[in-house]
Amino acid sequence: MKLTVIGCCGSGPGPDSPASSYLVEHEGYRLVLDLGSGAFGALQGLIDPGTVDAVFLSHLHADHCLDVAPFVVWGRYSGRSTGSLVPLYAPVGAERRLALAYDMDGEALTDVFDFVPVGPGAFQLGPFEVELARTAHPIECYAIRLTAGGRSLVYTGDTGPSEQVVELARGADVLLAEAAHPDNAREQPPGLHLTGRQAAEHAAAAGVQRLLLTHIPPWVDHIGQLFAASAVFPETELVRAKATYDI
Repeated sequence: MKLTVIGCCGSGPGPDSPASSYLVEHEGYRLVLDLGSGAFGALQGLIDPGTVDAVFLSHLHADHCLDVAPFVVWGRYSGRSTGSLVPLYAPVGAERRLALAYDMDGEALTDVFDFVPVGPGAFQLGPFEVELARTAHPIECYAIRLTAGGRSLVYTGDTGPSEQVVELARGADVLLAEAAHPDNAREQPPGLHLTGRQAAEHAAAAGVQRLLLTHIPPWVDHIGQLFAASAVFPETELVRAKATYDI
């Protein structure tokens, strides 16, 4: 399994990265996790969008889904699309939400995507065994566990402290975890985001092999987040745009 970071900036695109988006590949199958602001341009620098086999959206906040809109433009007008519908797995309501993001009239996007509503549970997607768990976030959001070839990757999406996320990540090889809140923040809204230390505590509690920190906003000290997490869980790294990881 190979993970490529398309974008890793939290809350929106930053000077060095688009917002959240990740490419996971195994046995020729290409799955995109989230398509945040600016991600579709970066995706084109990595692969032909026509080779994307499926898209999974953790939730419907703009920094995780807004670049579905340029994907629609590419699919309709580039002349390079195969014409096959791209399965798009997302929480209930995604079709309407994304149609309005694309056009004020809310024209259906079903000529480009096959919308598949998701909820907690397990299913098969290409070569991946998939398991989803609801996270602690103000809107419906799902962490995803992908297992293939005896290896496993868990992506938190957005979440505050969550036992469900810990259970989903139990024994995973890699935990790709958001760490949007600074550890020295005086007040942290409950059920919104993790600090670097909290992400590490989740990794330790789940017994994962490796922690990758992501979704850190430009105004938060990235090295500070890494330092706080590493003090709890030494096998921690900061991700960066275009980085690849073999899992």
